[in-house]
Amino acid sequence: MLTAAACVTEVVAYGRSLTVVLAKLRQQSLPENAVRSQAIDLTYATLRRYSRGDVELSVLLDRPTAEDELRSLLRVALCWLEMHPERAHVGVDQAVEAAATLSAGRYRGFVNAILRRALRERGVLDQAIANDPEADWQYPRWWLERLQTDWPDNWQEIAAGGNRKPPMGLRVNRQATRVDDYVQQLSDAGIDIQPRLAAEGPDALLLVQPVPAEALTGFAQGLVAVQDIGAQQAARLLDVQPGMRVLDACAAPGGKAAHLLETAAIDLTAVESDADRCAGLARALDASRFPADRKVHVVCADAAETATPWAKHPFDAVLLDAPCSGSGVAGRHPDAKWLRRNDDLYALARTQKRLLKALWPLLKPGGRLLYGTCSVFALENQTQIANFLSQHPDARLESQTSLLPDARHDGFFYALLTKVPA
Repeated sequence: MLTAAACVTEVVAYGRSLTVVLAKLRQQSLPENAVRSQAIDLTYATLRRYSRGDVELSVLLDRPTAEDELRSLLRVALCWLEMHPERAHVGVDQAVEAAATLSAGRYRGFVNAILRRALRERGVLDQAIANDPEADWQYPRWWLERLQTDWPDNWQEIAAGGNRKPPMGLRVNRQATRVDDYVQQLSDAGIDIQPRLAAEGPDALLLVQPVPAEALTGFAQGLVAVQDIGAQQAARLLDVQPGMRVLDACAAPGGKAAHLLETAAIDLTAVESDADRCAGLARALDASRFPADRKVHVVCADAAETATPWAKHPFDAVLLDAPCSGSGVAGRHPDAKWLRRNDDLYALARTQKRLLKALWPLLKPGGRLLYGTCSVFALENQTQIANFLSQHPDARLESQTSLLPDARHDGFFYALLTKVPA
């Protein structure tokens, strides 16, 4: 519980990305892997219900506390009690034990009293949560208002999708193994998959229950990759063919680029602006992982700065996986709900517009550009594409796809554009 509270403090008090915080946690020497896994699960759960904790603490505390570590511990403990009501006494004991490490143990009695009061007044807390939309739906108000405006008939479904644990999708590398053979290997290892849907792609699998990637047969050998089924649709929609010159802008961490390379013998340029992410991208796209007829060029650069050698020759296809709010992957990145602000969307939309404008001239006549985000907000998606089309008469919209987050995939938006020959 103390480890989870420390992670929550890093995210909420210091504004650090949950991905970065958990990466550091995974490098720590904890007593058991199970302890680390429990801490990670509890961190995710606490951040998903963060606004519920706000309301509960407003009821339980006579006055606000400025102690970030104490507030985080109380949030985590309240989350634990909600998740395990049948073992409430265990949760209280663990929280009190964790409180012994804060401020020389002076909060032990305080934490014990607050949590026992929470157990006695569960009905009062539930009513307070029900009366507060942010707490009830577990999203900031501005986020809910955007969902209600953009998706008046689906906003509740989208909100619920972003609050559940994300599904675990797999992408079978058909250059290395047959899908049916790999399914049998999973079955032999006691790992069950959901019924397969043809519309999701021939190499897409969905696990019934998530497992550590290292437990997957052939994972280390590249037979399979962990990739959300929604993310896998990018390669299917772009539909690259052998011999094409392809650009993947904003390519890190490399899952979509690797999928493109597994699909066809192409010449791929993968661009990423962040130096650390670019280094990870280069590892993910190491030439030894792909057949010899695939060419890969990893470039560390701003994809919108195209007066450079990598952009000298036109491309047959461009994938723009644009920076976005991440509103479609809130279940996987719950910190986004509390770190993002409404004004951030306008800055992101300007970046998306800049990238589209810069990359369009790099596309050959007759070529295709796939614009994608992991957002469900219209400002980043339908509105962005409508504005682009109004300003580029040589662009034709071939398809527009909105995948809303559900039990099978995260939320994504894709718009496939063709450059009309003059």
